[in-house]
Amino acid sequence: MIGSSVAFRTRSWIVLFFGVLTCASPAAFAADCPGHPDALGTSRTLVVDPREHPRIGTMQYRETLPLKDHEVVLTFDDGPVPKYSNQVLQILADECIKATFFTIGSQAKANPDGVRKLVAAGHTVGTHSMNHPLTFEKMPIEKAEAEINGGIEWTSAAMTDPTVLAPFFRIPGLLRAEGVENYLISRGIQVWSADFPADDWRHVSPDRVYQLAIQRLEAKGKGILLLHDIQARTVAALPKIIRDLKARGYRIVHVVPATADRPATPTEPVEWLLHPPTETTPIARWPGVPNFVYTQTQTLPAPNLADLNAQAGHQPLLPGRTKAQASVAATLPVPGRDLFAIPEGSLEVLLSTTLSRRAATRMAAAEAIGGHKGKTATASYKRQTAHAAPATKRAPQAAKGAAPHPTRLASLKKRPQ
Repeated sequence: MIGSSVAFRTRSWIVLFFGVLTCASPAAFAADCPGHPDALGTSRTLVVDPREHPRIGTMQYRETLPLKDHEVVLTFDDGPVPKYSNQVLQILADECIKATFFTIGSQAKANPDGVRKLVAAGHTVGTHSMNHPLTFEKMPIEKAEAEINGGIEWTSAAMTDPTVLAPFFRIPGLLRAEGVENYLISRGIQVWSADFPADDWRHVSPDRVYQLAIQRLEAKGKGILLLHDIQARTVAALPKIIRDLKARGYRIVHVVPATADRPATPTEPVEWLLHPPTETTPIARWPGVPNFVYTQTQTLPAPNLADLNAQAGHQPLLPGRTKAQASVAATLPVPGRDLFAIPEGSLEVLLSTTLSRRAATRMAAAEAIGGHKGKTATASYKRQTAHAAPATKRAPQAAKGAAPHPTRLASLKKRPQ
Protein backbone atom coordinates (compact mmCIF):
# COMPACT_ATOMS: atom_id res chain seq x y z
CA MET A 1 0.00 0.00 0.00
CA ILE A 2 2.89 2.32 0.83
CA GLY A 3 4.59 1.41 -2.45
CA SER A 4 1.43 2.26 -4.39
CA SER A 5 1.22 5.65 -2.68
CA VAL A 6 4.84 6.43 -3.46
CA ALA A 7 4.40 5.39 -7.10
CA PHE A 8 1.29 7.56 -7.41
CA ARG A 9 3.09 10.59 -5.98
CA THR A 10 6.05 9.97 -8.28
CA ARG A 11 3.81 9.88 -11.35
CA SER A 12 2.09 13.06 -10.18
CA TRP A 13 5.41 14.86 -9.89
CA ILE A 14 6.42 13.69 -13.38
CA VAL A 15 3.16 14.92 -14.88
CA LEU A 16 3.52 18.25 -13.08
CA PHE A 17 7.11 18.60 -14.28
CA PHE A 18 6.25 18.07 -17.93
CA GLY A 19 3.21 20.31 -17.60
CA VAL A 20 5.45 23.14 -16.40
CA LEU A 21 7.77 22.59 -19.36
CA THR A 22 4.87 22.63 -21.79
CA CYS A 23 3.33 25.81 -20.41
CA ALA A 24 6.62 27.58 -19.74
CA SER A 25 6.71 31.27 -20.56
CA PRO A 26 9.56 33.00 -22.45
CA ALA A 27 10.96 34.06 -19.07
CA ALA A 28 11.50 30.40 -18.20
CA PHE A 29 13.68 29.91 -21.30
CA ALA A 30 15.56 33.09 -20.47
CA ALA A 31 16.74 31.40 -17.28
CA ASP A 32 19.08 29.38 -19.53
CA CYS A 33 20.80 32.60 -20.63
CA PRO A 34 23.62 33.20 -18.08
CA GLY A 35 23.98 36.81 -17.04
CA HIS A 36 20.77 37.86 -18.81
CA PRO A 37 17.79 36.79 -16.69
CA ASP A 38 15.38 38.99 -18.70
CA ALA A 39 16.53 37.68 -22.10
CA LEU A 40 13.99 36.60 -24.70
CA GLY A 41 15.71 33.25 -25.29
CA THR A 42 14.84 30.50 -27.76
CA SER A 43 11.61 28.69 -26.95
CA ARG A 44 12.10 25.52 -28.99
CA THR A 45 13.96 23.85 -31.87
CA LEU A 46 12.03 22.83 -34.97
CA VAL A 47 13.50 20.00 -37.05
CA VAL A 48 12.38 19.98 -40.71
CA ASP A 49 12.90 17.57 -43.59
CA PRO A 50 13.61 19.57 -46.80
CA ARG A 51 12.35 16.70 -48.97
CA GLU A 52 8.89 16.70 -47.40
CA HIS A 53 8.31 20.46 -47.69
CA PRO A 54 10.70 21.79 -50.35
CA ARG A 55 9.35 25.37 -50.60
CA ILE A 56 8.46 27.57 -47.62
CA GLY A 57 7.57 31.21 -47.03
CA THR A 58 4.18 32.74 -47.85
CA MET A 59 5.70 35.74 -49.61
CA GLN A 60 5.94 33.37 -52.58
CA TYR A 61 4.75 29.90 -51.63
CA ARG A 62 1.66 28.27 -50.23
CA GLU A 63 3.44 26.66 -47.27
CA THR A 64 5.56 28.07 -44.48
CA LEU A 65 7.14 26.66 -41.34
CA PRO A 66 4.72 24.89 -38.95
CA LEU A 67 4.79 27.61 -36.31
CA LYS A 68 2.31 28.17 -33.54
CA ASP A 69 0.70 31.51 -32.89
CA HIS A 70 3.21 34.18 -31.77
CA GLU A 71 6.24 32.17 -32.88
CA VAL A 72 8.96 33.86 -34.95
CA VAL A 73 11.97 32.61 -36.92
CA LEU A 74 14.72 35.21 -37.44
CA THR A 75 16.72 34.95 -40.67
CA PHE A 76 19.66 37.05 -41.92
CA ASP A 77 21.00 37.31 -45.49
CA ASP A 78 24.17 38.41 -47.32
CA GLY A 79 26.86 37.94 -44.65
CA PRO A 80 29.22 37.52 -43.16
CA VAL A 81 30.61 41.06 -43.07
CA PRO A 82 32.66 41.43 -39.86
CA LYS A 83 31.79 45.08 -39.21
CA TYR A 84 28.06 44.39 -38.88
CA SER A 85 27.71 40.60 -38.65
CA ASN A 86 29.73 40.49 -35.43
CA GLN A 87 27.42 43.08 -33.84
CA VAL A 88 24.35 41.10 -34.86
CA LEU A 89 25.92 37.97 -33.35
CA GLN A 90 26.54 39.79 -30.07
CA ILE A 91 22.96 41.11 -29.87
CA LEU A 92 21.59 37.60 -30.44
CA ALA A 93 24.02 36.12 -27.90
CA ASP A 94 22.91 38.60 -25.24
CA GLU A 95 19.33 37.40 -25.74
CA CYS A 96 20.28 33.70 -26.19
CA ILE A 97 18.50 33.71 -29.56
CA LYS A 98 19.27 31.22 -32.30
CA ALA A 99 18.68 32.32 -35.91
CA THR A 100 19.23 31.13 -39.50
CA PHE A 101 21.89 32.78 -41.70
CA PHE A 102 22.04 32.59 -45.50
CA THR A 103 25.65 33.34 -46.45
CA ILE A 104 27.12 34.42 -49.77
CA GLY A 105 29.98 32.32 -51.12
CA SER A 106 32.20 35.30 -51.91
CA GLN A 107 31.69 36.65 -48.38
CA ALA A 108 32.53 33.25 -46.89
CA LYS A 109 35.63 33.08 -49.07
CA ALA A 110 36.76 36.54 -47.89
CA ASN A 111 35.69 36.05 -44.22
CA PRO A 112 35.84 32.34 -43.35
CA ASP A 113 36.21 33.20 -39.67
CA GLY A 114 32.78 34.85 -39.77
CA VAL A 115 31.19 31.58 -40.94
CA ARG A 116 32.92 29.66 -38.15
CA LYS A 117 31.58 32.16 -35.61
CA LEU A 118 28.05 31.49 -36.79
CA VAL A 119 28.51 27.76 -36.35
CA ALA A 120 30.22 28.14 -32.96
CA ALA A 121 27.31 30.26 -31.69
CA GLY A 122 24.86 27.45 -32.59
CA HIS A 123 23.09 29.21 -35.44
CA THR A 124 21.84 27.44 -38.57
CA VAL A 125 23.86 28.28 -41.70
CA GLY A 126 22.39 28.01 -45.20
CA THR A 127 23.54 29.56 -48.48
CA HIS A 128 22.55 32.48 -50.69
CA SER A 129 24.50 31.88 -53.97
CA MET A 130 28.10 32.74 -54.79
CA ASN A 131 27.84 36.40 -55.84
CA HIS A 132 24.21 37.41 -55.13
CA PRO A 133 23.18 38.18 -58.75
CA LEU A 134 19.72 39.70 -59.10
CA THR A 135 19.04 37.80 -62.31
CA PHE A 136 18.13 34.32 -61.08
CA GLU A 137 14.69 34.50 -62.69
CA LYS A 138 16.16 34.88 -66.21
CA MET A 139 19.69 33.49 -66.22
CA PRO A 140 20.45 30.15 -67.94
CA ILE A 141 20.09 27.17 -65.64
CA GLU A 142 23.79 26.30 -66.10
CA LYS A 143 24.80 29.68 -64.70
CA ALA A 144 22.30 29.37 -61.85
CA GLU A 145 23.75 25.96 -60.95
CA ALA A 146 27.25 27.45 -60.88
CA GLU A 147 26.05 30.22 -58.53
CA ILE A 148 24.36 27.74 -56.22
CA ASN A 149 27.27 25.30 -56.14
CA GLY A 150 29.84 28.06 -55.66
CA GLY A 151 28.04 29.37 -52.58
CA ILE A 152 27.79 25.87 -51.10
CA GLU A 153 31.45 25.09 -51.86
CA TRP A 154 32.97 28.17 -50.26
CA THR A 155 30.67 28.20 -47.25
CA SER A 156 31.46 24.53 -46.58
CA ALA A 157 35.18 25.19 -47.01
CA ALA A 158 35.02 27.85 -44.30
CA MET A 159 33.59 25.39 -41.78
CA THR A 160 35.60 23.10 -39.58
CA ASP A 161 32.91 20.44 -40.09
CA PRO A 162 31.28 20.89 -43.53
CA THR A 163 28.47 18.48 -42.60
CA VAL A 164 26.86 21.13 -40.39
CA LEU A 165 25.94 23.19 -43.46
CA ALA A 166 22.13 23.13 -43.68
CA PRO A 167 20.51 22.21 -47.01
CA PHE A 168 18.67 25.54 -46.97
CA PHE A 169 18.88 28.06 -49.84
CA ARG A 170 17.35 31.48 -50.35
CA ILE A 171 17.29 32.85 -53.91
CA PRO A 172 18.85 36.34 -54.09
CA GLY A 173 16.20 39.02 -54.29
CA LEU A 174 13.58 36.23 -53.98
CA LEU A 175 13.64 36.20 -57.79
CA ARG A 176 12.33 32.70 -58.13
CA ALA A 177 12.48 30.59 -61.27
CA GLU A 178 10.97 27.15 -61.78
CA GLY A 179 14.16 25.68 -63.21
CA VAL A 180 16.21 26.90 -60.26
CA GLU A 181 13.70 25.55 -57.74
CA ASN A 182 13.55 22.18 -59.48
CA TYR A 183 17.33 21.91 -59.44
CA LEU A 184 17.51 22.72 -55.72
CA ILE A 185 14.72 20.30 -54.87
CA SER A 186 16.39 17.53 -56.88
CA ARG A 187 19.41 17.92 -54.63
CA GLY A 188 17.33 17.79 -51.45
CA ILE A 189 17.80 21.51 -50.73
CA GLN A 190 14.89 23.42 -49.22
CA VAL A 191 13.98 26.73 -50.90
CA TRP A 192 13.37 29.47 -48.34
CA SER A 193 11.37 32.60 -48.99
CA ALA A 194 9.93 34.53 -46.01
CA ASP A 195 6.59 35.51 -44.52
CA PHE A 196 7.40 39.21 -44.14
CA PRO A 197 10.44 41.50 -44.56
CA ALA A 198 11.50 44.63 -42.71
CA ASP A 199 12.84 46.41 -45.83
CA ASP A 200 16.23 46.89 -44.16
CA TRP A 201 18.01 46.75 -47.55
CA ARG A 202 16.30 50.00 -48.54
CA HIS A 203 17.52 53.49 -47.62
CA VAL A 204 15.23 53.86 -44.60
CA SER A 205 15.86 54.73 -40.97
CA PRO A 206 16.40 52.11 -38.24
CA ASP A 207 13.09 53.22 -36.70
CA ARG A 208 11.33 52.43 -39.97
CA VAL A 209 12.94 48.98 -40.06
CA TYR A 210 11.70 48.35 -36.52
CA GLN A 211 8.18 49.62 -37.31
CA LEU A 212 7.82 47.51 -40.46
CA ALA A 213 9.06 44.37 -38.71
CA ILE A 214 6.57 44.70 -35.83
CA GLN A 215 3.62 45.89 -37.95
CA ARG A 216 3.94 43.06 -40.45
CA LEU A 217 4.46 40.47 -37.74
CA GLU A 218 1.39 41.69 -35.88
CA ALA A 219 -0.62 41.48 -39.11
CA LYS A 220 0.28 37.80 -39.58
CA GLY A 221 0.66 36.70 -35.96
CA LYS A 222 3.69 34.48 -36.66
CA GLY A 223 6.21 33.64 -39.37
CA ILE A 224 9.67 34.01 -40.88
CA LEU A 225 11.22 37.48 -40.62
CA LEU A 226 13.71 38.48 -43.33
CA LEU A 227 16.62 40.70 -42.22
CA HIS A 228 20.22 41.38 -43.36
CA ASP A 229 23.31 41.21 -41.17
CA ILE A 230 25.34 43.57 -43.41
CA GLN A 231 23.38 46.77 -42.73
CA ALA A 232 24.04 49.39 -40.04
CA ARG A 233 20.29 50.12 -39.85
CA THR A 234 19.61 46.47 -39.03
CA VAL A 235 22.15 46.52 -36.20
CA ALA A 236 20.47 49.64 -34.78
CA ALA A 237 16.92 48.29 -35.14
CA LEU A 238 17.48 44.72 -33.91
CA PRO A 239 17.53 45.48 -30.13
CA LYS A 240 14.22 47.36 -30.41
CA ILE A 241 12.68 44.55 -32.44
CA ILE A 242 13.70 41.97 -29.83
CA ARG A 243 12.45 44.18 -26.99
CA ASP A 244 9.04 44.49 -28.65
CA LEU A 245 8.85 40.78 -29.39
CA LYS A 246 9.37 40.14 -25.69
CA ALA A 247 6.80 42.74 -24.63
CA ARG A 248 4.16 41.37 -27.02
CA GLY A 249 4.60 37.75 -25.96
CA TYR A 250 6.37 36.41 -29.07
CA ARG A 251 8.68 33.38 -28.89
CA ILE A 252 11.77 32.57 -30.95
CA VAL A 253 12.00 29.23 -32.78
CA HIS A 254 15.29 27.77 -34.02
CA VAL A 255 15.08 25.72 -37.25
CA VAL A 256 17.51 22.89 -38.07
CA PRO A 257 17.50 20.24 -40.82
CA ALA A 258 16.63 16.61 -40.12
CA THR A 259 19.43 14.04 -40.17
CA ALA A 260 19.72 10.29 -39.64
CA ASP A 261 20.25 10.90 -35.92
CA ARG A 262 17.77 13.77 -35.64
CA PRO A 263 14.30 12.99 -37.07
CA ALA A 264 11.92 15.71 -38.19
CA THR A 265 9.49 17.17 -35.69
CA PRO A 266 6.13 15.40 -36.13
CA THR A 267 3.63 17.71 -37.82
CA GLU A 268 0.37 17.57 -39.73
CA PRO A 269 0.18 18.92 -43.32
CA VAL A 270 -2.30 21.61 -42.29
CA GLU A 271 0.25 23.04 -39.82
CA TRP A 272 2.43 24.12 -42.75
CA LEU A 273 -0.18 26.70 -43.73
CA LEU A 274 0.17 30.17 -42.24
CA HIS A 275 -3.50 30.29 -41.24
CA PRO A 276 -4.99 26.79 -41.38
CA PRO A 277 -8.74 26.74 -42.13
CA THR A 278 -11.07 25.89 -39.26
CA GLU A 279 -14.65 24.68 -39.09
CA THR A 280 -15.74 28.05 -37.75
CA THR A 281 -14.19 30.02 -40.65
CA PRO A 282 -16.22 30.14 -43.88
CA ILE A 283 -14.36 29.19 -47.04
CA ALA A 284 -14.10 32.07 -49.51
CA ARG A 285 -14.48 29.89 -52.60
CA TRP A 286 -16.05 26.58 -53.49
CA PRO A 287 -13.71 23.65 -53.94
CA GLY A 288 -13.00 22.55 -57.50
CA VAL A 289 -15.05 19.76 -59.05
CA PRO A 290 -12.90 16.61 -59.05
CA ASN A 291 -12.04 14.90 -62.31
CA PHE A 292 -13.52 11.44 -61.98
CA VAL A 293 -12.04 8.57 -63.95
CA TYR A 294 -14.68 6.15 -65.19
CA THR A 295 -13.89 2.51 -65.92
CA GLN A 296 -16.02 2.52 -69.06
CA THR A 297 -17.56 5.17 -71.27
CA GLN A 298 -20.36 3.16 -72.93
CA THR A 299 -23.90 4.37 -72.28
CA LEU A 300 -26.76 2.07 -71.36
CA PRO A 301 -29.63 1.59 -73.88
CA ALA A 302 -32.89 3.40 -73.24
CA PRO A 303 -35.48 1.18 -71.48
CA ASN A 304 -38.60 0.05 -73.33
CA LEU A 305 -42.07 -0.78 -72.04
CA ALA A 306 -41.20 -4.44 -71.59
CA ASP A 307 -38.46 -3.49 -69.14
CA LEU A 308 -41.04 -1.62 -67.04
CA ASN A 309 -43.53 -4.54 -66.91
CA ALA A 310 -46.07 -2.42 -68.77
CA GLN A 311 -49.18 -4.10 -70.23
CA ALA A 312 -50.58 -3.34 -73.66
CA GLY A 313 -53.93 -2.03 -72.34
CA HIS A 314 -52.37 0.38 -69.85
CA GLN A 315 -51.34 3.99 -70.30
CA PRO A 316 -47.66 4.31 -71.27
CA LEU A 317 -45.48 5.06 -68.25
CA LEU A 318 -42.72 6.94 -70.03
CA PRO A 319 -43.27 10.57 -70.97
CA GLY A 320 -43.76 11.14 -74.66
CA ARG A 321 -46.42 11.53 -77.34
CA THR A 322 -49.41 9.19 -77.03
CA LYS A 323 -51.60 8.09 -79.94
CA ALA A 324 -54.13 10.77 -79.09
CA GLN A 325 -51.45 13.41 -79.07
CA ALA A 326 -50.07 12.17 -82.37
CA SER A 327 -53.44 12.74 -84.13
CA VAL A 328 -53.68 16.38 -83.07
CA ALA A 329 -53.18 18.80 -85.94
CA ALA A 330 -49.80 20.50 -85.93
CA THR A 331 -51.31 23.98 -86.51
CA LEU A 332 -54.20 26.02 -85.05
CA PRO A 333 -57.11 27.36 -87.17
CA VAL A 334 -56.92 30.91 -88.51
CA PRO A 335 -58.85 33.25 -86.15
CA GLY A 336 -61.92 35.11 -87.50
CA ARG A 337 -61.94 38.84 -88.21
CA ASP A 338 -64.44 39.57 -85.44
CA LEU A 339 -61.85 38.39 -82.88
CA PHE A 340 -60.05 41.71 -83.30
CA ALA A 341 -63.18 43.94 -83.49
CA ILE A 342 -63.24 46.85 -81.04
CA PRO A 343 -66.69 47.82 -79.65
CA GLU A 344 -68.06 51.13 -80.79
CA GLY A 345 -67.60 53.98 -78.33
CA SER A 346 -64.94 52.18 -76.31
CA LEU A 347 -62.04 53.98 -74.73
CA GLU A 348 -59.59 52.30 -77.11
CA VAL A 349 -61.32 53.92 -80.10
CA LEU A 350 -61.71 57.30 -78.47
CA LEU A 351 -58.12 57.46 -77.23
CA SER A 352 -56.82 56.74 -80.75
CA THR A 353 -57.91 60.22 -81.93
CA THR A 354 -56.71 63.54 -80.68
CA LEU A 355 -60.18 65.13 -80.71
CA SER A 356 -61.75 62.49 -78.47
CA ARG A 357 -59.05 62.11 -75.85
CA ARG A 358 -60.49 64.79 -73.57
CA ALA A 359 -63.98 63.28 -73.81
CA ALA A 360 -62.60 59.80 -73.16
CA THR A 361 -60.74 61.06 -70.12
CA ARG A 362 -63.98 62.56 -68.72
CA MET A 363 -65.79 59.30 -69.40
CA ALA A 364 -63.16 57.25 -67.60
CA ALA A 365 -63.20 59.66 -64.66
CA ALA A 366 -67.01 59.46 -64.48
CA GLU A 367 -66.95 55.67 -64.45
CA ALA A 368 -64.33 55.72 -61.69
CA ILE A 369 -66.44 58.09 -59.55
CA GLY A 370 -69.57 55.90 -59.85
CA GLY A 371 -72.93 56.69 -58.28
CA HIS A 372 -75.73 58.79 -59.79
CA LYS A 373 -73.42 61.60 -60.80
CA GLY A 374 -71.15 59.21 -62.60
CA LYS A 375 -74.06 57.54 -64.42
CA THR A 376 -75.38 60.94 -65.50
CA ALA A 377 -71.98 61.98 -66.87
CA THR A 378 -71.66 58.71 -68.76
CA ALA A 379 -75.12 59.05 -70.27
CA SER A 380 -74.38 62.66 -71.27
CA TYR A 381 -71.20 61.59 -72.99
CA LYS A 382 -72.97 58.79 -74.88
CA ARG A 383 -75.46 61.35 -76.21
CA GLN A 384 -72.54 63.47 -77.36
CA THR A 385 -71.08 60.54 -79.33
CA ALA A 386 -74.39 59.71 -81.04
CA HIS A 387 -73.00 61.16 -84.32
CA ALA A 388 -71.33 57.77 -84.82
CA ALA A 389 -74.75 56.42 -85.94
CA PRO A 390 -73.63 55.49 -89.48
CA ALA A 391 -71.36 52.87 -87.96
CA THR A 392 -74.19 51.72 -85.69
CA LYS A 393 -76.61 51.32 -88.63
CA ARG A 394 -74.21 48.94 -90.28
CA ALA A 395 -74.26 46.63 -87.25
CA PRO A 396 -77.33 44.62 -88.56
CA GLN A 397 -75.36 43.75 -91.67
CA ALA A 398 -72.62 42.32 -89.53
CA ALA A 399 -75.26 40.31 -87.65
CA LYS A 400 -76.45 38.79 -90.97
CA GLY A 401 -72.97 37.46 -91.61
CA ALA A 402 -71.39 40.28 -93.59
CA ALA A 403 -67.96 41.40 -92.49
CA PRO A 404 -68.16 44.57 -90.38
CA HIS A 405 -66.54 47.71 -91.73
CA PRO A 406 -63.89 49.36 -89.57
CA THR A 407 -64.96 52.41 -87.64
CA ARG A 408 -64.11 55.70 -89.31
CA LEU A 409 -62.24 57.43 -86.52
CA ALA A 410 -62.02 60.67 -88.48
CA SER A 411 -65.82 61.04 -88.34
CA LEU A 412 -65.79 61.39 -84.59
CA LYS A 413 -66.07 65.07 -83.93
CA LYS A 414 -66.48 66.92 -80.75
CA ARG A 415 -69.94 68.37 -80.41
CA PRO A 416 -70.45 71.75 -78.66
CA GLN A 417 -71.30 71.50 -75.02
